[in-house]
Amino acid sequence: MEVRNYETVFILTPVLNESQVQETVEKFTQVLKENSADIINQESWGLRKLAYPIQKKSTGYYFLVEFTGEGNIVDTLELAFRRDERIIRFLTTVLDKHAVSYNQRRRNGEMNQQKAKQQSEAAA
Repeated sequence: MEVRNYETVFILTPVLNESQVQETVEKFTQVLKENSADIINQESWGLRKLAYPIQKKSTGYYFLVEFTGEGNIVDTLELAFRRDERIIRFLTTVLDKHAVSYNQRRRNGEMNQQKAKQQSEAAA
């Protein structure tokens, strides 16, 4: 089976304390590792306001995980998300080569450098 690049964003319920949040994130990264996925990047976006209430909650802890793996890994991961009541929402997408290069440039900080350079040239 072909190895692909994926990105998943999931939202945890805001009633968890910091140790419970870290434990939950570690659980899902372990699910990925057990199914031979390579985790490229993990980001914690913190507690954010939701666009609309979900399960009578207006905030949630956002997390992003970028990984590579075979196609069946997504089914396994999403099944684990559905079985855990701490997950409010999740979304997994397949990344094409352009999205992979964009994410790599974003992680290296190249996006903000170009923007700052353009602003400094406009000001001069």
